[in-house]
Amino acid sequence: MSIDLSTMPKLGFGMMRLPEKDGEIDISRVCEMVDKYMKMDLHYFDTAYVYHGGKSEVAMREALIKRYPRDTFKIATKLPAWEIKQESDIERIFNEQCERAGVDYFDLYLLHSIEDGNNYNTYVKYDCFNWGIKKKEEGKIKHFGFSYHGSPELLTEILDAHPEVEFVQIQLNYLDRTNPVVRSEELYNILHERNIPIIVMEPIRGGMLANLAPENEAKFKAIRPDSSVASWALRFVSSLPGVMTVLSGMSTEEQMDDNIATYTNFEPITEEEMKAIDEVTENILSIPQIGCTACKYCTPGCPMQISIPDVFRTINTLRRYPDDWRSKNFYAGLTTRSGKASDCIACGQCEGVCPQHLHIIDLLKEASEILDA
Repeated sequence: MSIDLSTMPKLGFGMMRLPEKDGEIDISRVCEMVDKYMKMDLHYFDTAYVYHGGKSEVAMREALIKRYPRDTFKIATKLPAWEIKQESDIERIFNEQCERAGVDYFDLYLLHSIEDGNNYNTYVKYDCFNWGIKKKEEGKIKHFGFSYHGSPELLTEILDAHPEVEFVQIQLNYLDRTNPVVRSEELYNILHERNIPIIVMEPIRGGMLANLAPENEAKFKAIRPDSSVASWALRFVSSLPGVMTVLSGMSTEEQMDDNIATYTNFEPITEEEMKAIDEVTENILSIPQIGCTACKYCTPGCPMQISIPDVFRTINTLRRYPDDWRSKNFYAGLTTRSGKASDCIACGQCEGVCPQHLHIIDLLKEASEILDA
């Protein structure tokens, strides 16, 4: 059964960056955000086994599944290769996800973060593609696909070998079109040429494209003075043919309101606006930035409890605004709650799970020289 694109909302609710209070997911705020989202006839929720240290699926149960009829929404979750040590782990993880979410089936189910090397090899070793087919036959999964962070060459190989794949989730935004690591334009073209529905993740690149330097923001505001900077990033990906759903990891009610406004009476990107996007892209790429999207896959296993995404955010801000004293003040406060960049022991666990393939150990050394001096 193929996915009916007409039943999928263009804006999906990504549950990787939910609001927190005292270090825990703020369920009451998530409930409010879910209500706003559902009220607009939007109904696609994306989570994963590892999001929020394993608590995102539970939050989805409390804020959505317990409060709305099961046939009024679609939910997706993912099987993480790095948690599979033996074949029995696959069923154990899936059953745990059903229990966490309080459901007996998932509308969409993904192999999480396929990429060249360990993750893909693990899925092949344990025959996870055929496992997904069996779960569909059992009615436990309605639609089967994967999220992808690998090369175009591997993507082609997988699609040739597995015609059963119904959709693919890729990182896509206007900044990563020609990124030599992400190669999102190439990935998009492969999927679009095969008419495989595309789910977009990181459309705002972890919030980076919602907070532009003043000169870049001014370019957008000159054309659409009443539209947010983030709306440009969402409209860019949503205007591409073949894009089924765009996931936004909304952390605040304000982000939810802004995104809903963007998709209410949606306006595709115009030729004039595309020129402005190209100019902004060129300006951003002229300032070297650490390509961290703050997914936080690296933080749960860090033995020194370094908040790696926040360290990199500090460095990126200093690269844009070298005289802004607030960045170093932020870092000083951060290190009262987590490890310093200099605490890194180069164990490499972070690099093993980073979907952006960052050389985190070397980057932390550089950050330490700037921030811990």
